[in-house]
Amino acid sequence: MGLTWYRVHTIVLNDLDQLLSVHIMHTALVAGWAGLMALYELAVFDPSDPVFDPMWRQGMFVIPFMNRLGITNSWGNWSITGGTVMNLGIWSYKGVAGAHIVFSELCFLAAIRHWVYWYLEIFYDERTGKPSLDLPKIFGNHLFLSRVACFGFGAFHVTGLYGPGIGVSNPYGLTGKVQPINPVWGVEGFDPFVPRGIASHHIAAGTLGIQAGLFDLRVHPPQRLYKGLHMKNIETVLSSSIAAVFFAAFVVAGTMWYGLETTPIELFRPTHYQWDQRYSDPATVKKHARCAQLGEIFELDRATLKSDGVFRSSPRGWFTFGHASFSLPFFFGHIWHSAKTLFRDVFAGIDPDLDAQVEFGAFQKLGDLTTKRQEA
Repeated sequence: MGLTWYRVHTIVLNDLDQLLSVHIMHTALVAGWAGLMALYELAVFDPSDPVFDPMWRQGMFVIPFMNRLGITNSWGNWSITGGTVMNLGIWSYKGVAGAHIVFSELCFLAAIRHWVYWYLEIFYDERTGKPSLDLPKIFGNHLFLSRVACFGFGAFHVTGLYGPGIGVSNPYGLTGKVQPINPVWGVEGFDPFVPRGIASHHIAAGTLGIQAGLFDLRVHPPQRLYKGLHMKNIETVLSSSIAAVFFAAFVVAGTMWYGLETTPIELFRPTHYQWDQRYSDPATVKKHARCAQLGEIFELDRATLKSDGVFRSSPRGWFTFGHASFSLPFFFGHIWHSAKTLFRDVFAGIDPDLDAQVEFGAFQKLGDLTTKRQEA
């Protein structure tokens, strides 16, 4: 298994088009999983009682994220807010799931094409005509495109200019709904429980990122910085990418567990913030959790509520546990790959000054520093 892993990664790192193919295939797998998981959850989800039987009590994981982004209606003529809805258009629960599946199939075909054919001119150096990667310029491309999406999400989708807004709530879970959010530019925007900061932060981050992306597209780093950080090494890109992933995973794990305006309690269950504020009695909950391990602590209504006495987690708990667990291997992977690229000569056992010692004609006796030839 280790030999197979090493062989594939060696091929990918030395074949630029196949490296792109691997990234596209990864996107296809993630999008396909999201679409299929959404269809499965829609098949088992019961929307009849969103107050006493919300989606998080039913173990839904993907649907809450769709609802948070403004999707509340289904092609089955029901709405998560109650009532019957007609003329939904394409953007419903099943519409979003279908869009992910179609996008996954297109990425799958594109990955196969890039794995088989090499035809992108961006992989060739204009001066030499040989395959090469301008990694700082590629970074500028990624930064510019991602920040355009960030700015568009905050300026149009969240504010309701061209979109439904987002799902927000209050600490007591009484006013949760999808609504447009206007940006705020004062100090209150840094409060994690002020929803207006979501729009302003996306707009500000998008604007700054667009400017930085354009700068990286037009200006290359100094030669000393370029060599010092080994920017020509593809493993440097891998290390930097892993750093971004584990940092984001750490952040979202904390904000999901302790609560934020982007994680309404109507969708993901009450947070640790409500627990600390004693909105429920921790002692009673712990007692019931211990008793539930040994059997039913009271008579359960199996016919009406389908109760079975099992103490279960929630989408909030699984999301936090999953992201916290996966962020640790990514953190150590970042340390490993960054050390390999920064100290590549040390790991290989090659002295950086070795070239001068073995240069042909530099010494009367090869490798003997005391016999260096004198300039005529």
